[in-house]
Amino acid sequence: MNMFNDALHLMIKSADGSYTAYSKEYDEHYHSTKYGALFESLKKHVEPAFLAKGGAKEITILDICFGLGFNTLAMLYHRQKNAPDVKLRIFSPELDSSLVSGLLDFSYPDEFEEFLPIITALVKNGVYEDDTTHIELFLGDARVYVKEFAPKTFDVVFQDAFSPASSPVLWTREYFADIKNIIKDDGVLTTYSIALPTRLALYENGFELFINSGEGFRDATIASPSPLDGFERVDMEHKIKCNPLVCSLRDD
Repeated sequence: MNMFNDALHLMIKSADGSYTAYSKEYDEHYHSTKYGALFESLKKHVEPAFLAKGGAKEITILDICFGLGFNTLAMLYHRQKNAPDVKLRIFSPELDSSLVSGLLDFSYPDEFEEFLPIITALVKNGVYEDDTTHIELFLGDARVYVKEFAPKTFDVVFQDAFSPASSPVLWTREYFADIKNIIKDDGVLTTYSIALPTRLALYENGFELFINSGEGFRDATIASPSPLDGFERVDMEHKIKCNPLVCSLRDD
Protein backbone atom coordinates (compact mmCIF):
# COMPACT_ATOMS: atom_id res chain seq x y z
CA MET A 1 0.00 0.00 0.00
CA ASN A 2 1.23 3.49 -0.85
CA MET A 3 2.28 5.48 2.22
CA PHE A 4 -0.20 8.22 1.23
CA ASN A 5 -3.17 5.93 1.84
CA ASP A 6 -4.68 6.13 5.30
CA ALA A 7 -8.02 5.82 7.08
CA LEU A 8 -9.47 8.82 5.21
CA HIS A 9 -7.65 8.96 1.86
CA LEU A 10 -6.97 6.54 -0.96
CA MET A 11 -4.80 7.27 -4.01
CA ILE A 12 -6.56 6.47 -7.31
CA LYS A 13 -5.22 6.48 -10.88
CA SER A 14 -7.19 8.74 -13.24
CA ALA A 15 -7.78 8.58 -16.99
CA ASP A 16 -4.79 10.68 -18.08
CA GLY A 17 -2.40 8.53 -16.05
CA SER A 18 -2.05 10.99 -13.18
CA TYR A 19 -3.20 10.03 -9.71
CA THR A 20 -5.92 11.69 -7.71
CA ALA A 21 -7.31 10.70 -4.32
CA TYR A 22 -10.62 9.55 -2.90
CA SER A 23 -11.84 11.12 0.33
CA LYS A 24 -13.65 8.61 2.50
CA GLU A 25 -14.90 11.44 4.70
CA TYR A 26 -16.60 13.30 1.83
CA ASP A 27 -17.20 10.24 -0.38
CA GLU A 28 -15.74 12.09 -3.37
CA HIS A 29 -12.67 12.06 -5.55
CA TYR A 30 -10.52 15.18 -5.63
CA HIS A 31 -10.63 15.16 -9.43
CA SER A 32 -12.59 13.52 -12.18
CA THR A 33 -11.21 10.04 -12.72
CA LYS A 34 -12.86 10.11 -16.16
CA TYR A 35 -10.99 13.15 -17.46
CA GLY A 36 -7.80 12.90 -15.40
CA ALA A 37 -6.45 14.96 -12.51
CA LEU A 38 -3.78 16.92 -14.42
CA PHE A 39 -6.01 17.38 -17.47
CA GLU A 40 -8.87 18.68 -15.33
CA SER A 41 -6.70 21.19 -13.47
CA LEU A 42 -5.28 22.55 -16.70
CA LYS A 43 -8.51 22.71 -18.70
CA LYS A 44 -11.02 23.78 -16.05
CA HIS A 45 -8.87 26.21 -14.09
CA VAL A 46 -5.36 27.09 -15.25
CA GLU A 47 -5.73 27.56 -19.00
CA PRO A 48 -8.94 29.64 -18.87
CA ALA A 49 -7.44 31.77 -16.10
CA PHE A 50 -4.33 32.46 -18.14
CA LEU A 51 -6.44 33.18 -21.21
CA ALA A 52 -8.55 35.68 -19.30
CA LYS A 53 -5.52 37.35 -17.68
CA GLY A 54 -3.33 37.32 -20.78
CA GLY A 55 -0.55 39.91 -20.67
CA ALA A 56 -0.55 40.30 -16.90
CA LYS A 57 2.90 40.62 -15.34
CA GLU A 58 1.71 39.42 -11.93
CA ILE A 59 -1.27 37.23 -11.01
CA THR A 60 -2.62 36.84 -7.48
CA ILE A 61 -4.63 33.65 -7.01
CA LEU A 62 -6.95 32.25 -4.36
CA ASP A 63 -7.00 28.45 -4.65
CA ILE A 64 -10.11 27.04 -2.92
CA CYS A 65 -9.11 24.51 -1.67
CA PHE A 66 -5.51 23.27 -1.80
CA GLY A 67 -6.34 19.57 -1.69
CA LEU A 68 -3.57 17.67 -3.47
CA GLY A 69 -2.13 20.94 -4.79
CA PHE A 70 -2.89 20.18 -8.44
CA ASN A 71 -4.28 23.59 -9.37
CA THR A 72 -1.34 25.40 -7.78
CA LEU A 73 1.21 23.03 -9.34
CA ALA A 74 -0.52 23.13 -12.73
CA MET A 75 -0.39 26.91 -12.59
CA LEU A 76 3.37 26.76 -12.02
CA TYR A 77 3.76 24.21 -14.80
CA HIS A 78 1.73 26.24 -17.29
CA ARG A 79 3.54 29.45 -16.32
CA GLN A 80 6.92 27.82 -16.89
CA LYS A 81 5.93 26.59 -20.37
CA ASN A 82 4.08 29.66 -21.60
CA ALA A 83 4.86 32.79 -19.55
CA PRO A 84 7.96 32.26 -17.38
CA ASP A 85 8.31 35.95 -16.53
CA VAL A 86 4.86 36.21 -14.93
CA LYS A 87 5.00 36.47 -11.15
CA LEU A 88 2.54 34.32 -9.22
CA ARG A 89 1.19 34.90 -5.73
CA ILE A 90 -0.99 31.99 -4.57
CA PHE A 91 -2.95 31.73 -1.34
CA SER A 92 -4.78 28.52 -0.48
CA PRO A 93 -6.75 27.21 2.50
CA GLU A 94 -7.11 23.51 3.31
CA LEU A 95 -9.17 22.15 6.18
CA ASP A 96 -7.77 18.60 6.08
CA SER A 97 -4.40 18.72 7.83
CA SER A 98 -3.93 14.94 7.61
CA LEU A 99 -4.25 15.18 3.82
CA VAL A 100 -1.56 17.87 3.69
CA SER A 101 0.85 15.89 5.84
CA GLY A 102 0.41 12.92 3.50
CA LEU A 103 1.34 14.87 0.36
CA LEU A 104 5.02 14.03 0.83
CA ASP A 105 4.07 10.44 -0.09
CA PHE A 106 1.70 11.26 -2.95
CA SER A 107 2.63 10.13 -6.49
CA TYR A 108 2.58 13.31 -8.58
CA PRO A 109 2.83 13.26 -12.40
CA ASP A 110 6.21 13.72 -14.05
CA GLU A 111 5.17 17.21 -15.17
CA PHE A 112 5.31 18.30 -11.52
CA GLU A 113 8.65 16.68 -10.68
CA GLU A 114 10.68 19.87 -10.38
CA PHE A 115 8.00 21.53 -8.25
CA LEU A 116 7.96 18.86 -5.56
CA PRO A 117 10.37 20.81 -3.30
CA ILE A 118 7.59 23.42 -3.19
CA ILE A 119 5.19 20.81 -1.82
CA THR A 120 7.78 19.88 0.79
CA ALA A 121 8.16 23.51 1.84
CA LEU A 122 4.41 24.01 2.07
CA VAL A 123 3.88 20.85 4.10
CA LYS A 124 6.68 21.71 6.52
CA ASN A 125 6.46 25.51 6.71
CA GLY A 126 3.18 26.57 5.10
CA VAL A 127 4.96 28.97 2.76
CA TYR A 128 7.23 28.95 -0.28
CA GLU A 129 8.91 31.89 -1.96
CA ASP A 130 11.44 32.58 -4.73
CA ASP A 131 12.01 35.44 -7.16
CA THR A 132 8.85 34.82 -9.18
CA THR A 133 6.62 32.82 -6.84
CA HIS A 134 4.99 33.27 -3.45
CA ILE A 135 2.67 30.54 -2.10
CA GLU A 136 0.95 30.40 1.28
CA LEU A 137 -0.95 27.39 2.60
CA PHE A 138 -3.45 27.98 5.39
CA LEU A 139 -4.61 25.01 7.45
CA GLY A 140 -8.11 25.85 8.55
CA ASP A 141 -11.59 27.03 7.59
CA ALA A 142 -11.76 28.61 4.13
CA ARG A 143 -14.77 30.71 5.17
CA VAL A 144 -12.67 32.33 7.90
CA TYR A 145 -9.63 32.66 5.63
CA VAL A 146 -11.31 34.60 2.83
CA LYS A 147 -12.50 37.27 5.26
CA GLU A 148 -8.88 38.13 6.12
CA PHE A 149 -8.08 39.66 2.73
CA ALA A 150 -8.50 43.27 1.68
CA PRO A 151 -11.10 44.12 -0.96
CA LYS A 152 -10.08 43.53 -4.58
CA THR A 153 -7.01 41.44 -3.76
CA PHE A 154 -7.32 38.57 -6.24
CA ASP A 155 -7.00 38.35 -10.02
CA VAL A 156 -8.08 34.71 -10.08
CA VAL A 157 -10.12 32.43 -7.83
CA PHE A 158 -10.01 28.66 -8.37
CA GLN A 159 -13.35 27.53 -6.92
CA ASP A 160 -12.54 23.83 -6.63
CA ALA A 161 -14.02 22.70 -3.32
CA PHE A 162 -15.85 19.41 -2.92
CA SER A 163 -19.31 19.46 -4.47
CA PRO A 164 -22.20 21.47 -3.03
CA ALA A 165 -23.78 18.21 -1.88
CA SER A 166 -20.69 17.37 0.21
CA SER A 167 -19.46 20.82 1.22
CA PRO A 168 -22.38 23.26 0.83
CA VAL A 169 -20.80 26.03 2.98
CA LEU A 170 -18.34 26.75 0.15
CA TRP A 171 -21.10 27.29 -2.43
CA THR A 172 -23.61 29.59 -0.74
CA ARG A 173 -24.73 33.06 -1.73
CA GLU A 174 -23.06 34.46 1.40
CA TYR A 175 -19.79 32.69 0.62
CA PHE A 176 -19.72 34.11 -2.89
CA ALA A 177 -20.46 37.56 -1.44
CA ASP A 178 -17.17 37.27 0.45
CA ILE A 179 -15.44 36.15 -2.76
CA LYS A 180 -16.95 39.07 -4.67
CA ASN A 181 -15.48 41.44 -2.08
CA ILE A 182 -11.91 40.19 -2.52
CA ILE A 183 -11.81 39.60 -6.28
CA LYS A 184 -10.76 42.45 -8.55
CA ASP A 185 -13.27 44.05 -10.90
CA ASP A 186 -11.54 42.38 -13.85
CA GLY A 187 -10.84 39.16 -11.93
CA VAL A 188 -12.00 35.69 -12.95
CA LEU A 189 -13.38 32.75 -11.00
CA THR A 190 -13.12 29.26 -12.46
CA THR A 191 -15.14 26.26 -11.31
CA TYR A 192 -16.09 22.82 -12.54
CA SER A 193 -19.68 23.36 -11.39
CA ILE A 194 -22.37 24.13 -13.94
CA ALA A 195 -25.20 23.60 -11.46
CA LEU A 196 -27.83 26.33 -11.66
CA PRO A 197 -27.85 26.97 -7.87
CA THR A 198 -24.09 27.64 -8.03
CA ARG A 199 -24.42 29.92 -11.01
CA LEU A 200 -27.37 31.65 -9.36
CA ALA A 201 -25.37 32.32 -6.17
CA LEU A 202 -22.65 33.94 -8.29
CA TYR A 203 -25.16 35.87 -10.39
CA GLU A 204 -26.92 37.22 -7.29
CA ASN A 205 -23.57 38.67 -6.22
CA GLY A 206 -23.04 40.57 -9.45
CA PHE A 207 -20.92 38.06 -11.35
CA GLU A 208 -21.37 37.58 -15.07
CA LEU A 209 -21.32 33.92 -16.08
CA PHE A 210 -19.54 32.29 -19.01
CA ILE A 211 -19.09 28.77 -20.36
CA ASN A 212 -15.68 27.11 -20.33
CA SER A 213 -15.92 24.48 -23.07
CA GLY A 214 -13.37 22.43 -24.94
CA GLU A 215 -12.49 19.06 -26.36
CA GLY A 216 -12.27 16.15 -24.00
CA PHE A 217 -14.08 17.54 -20.95
CA ARG A 218 -17.54 18.50 -19.78
CA ASP A 219 -18.44 22.19 -19.81
CA ALA A 220 -17.41 24.21 -16.78
CA THR A 221 -18.10 27.76 -15.56
CA ILE A 222 -16.14 30.99 -15.54
CA ALA A 223 -17.41 34.02 -13.64
CA SER A 224 -16.26 37.63 -13.50
CA PRO A 225 -17.56 40.93 -12.19
CA SER A 226 -16.90 42.27 -15.72
CA PRO A 227 -17.56 41.07 -19.29
CA LEU A 228 -14.98 38.63 -20.67
CA ASP A 229 -13.84 38.29 -24.25
CA GLY A 230 -13.39 34.86 -25.76
CA PHE A 231 -16.03 33.05 -23.71
CA GLU A 232 -19.71 32.37 -24.39
CA ARG A 233 -21.97 34.19 -21.94
CA VAL A 234 -24.54 32.23 -19.92
CA ASP A 235 -27.98 33.81 -20.31
CA MET A 236 -28.92 33.76 -16.65
CA GLU A 237 -32.09 35.79 -17.17
CA HIS A 238 -33.40 33.07 -19.47
CA LYS A 239 -32.34 30.24 -17.14
CA ILE A 240 -34.06 31.91 -14.18
CA LYS A 241 -37.22 32.41 -16.22
CA CYS A 242 -37.21 28.73 -17.21
CA ASN A 243 -36.44 27.55 -13.65
CA PRO A 244 -38.36 29.93 -11.36
CA LEU A 245 -38.26 27.58 -8.36
CA VAL A 246 -34.48 27.15 -8.29
CA CYS A 247 -32.73 28.90 -5.38
CA SER A 248 -29.10 29.49 -4.55
CA LEU A 249 -27.71 27.77 -1.47
CA ARG A 250 -27.85 29.94 1.66
CA ASP A 251 -25.97 29.83 4.94
CA ASP A 252 -29.23 29.52 6.83
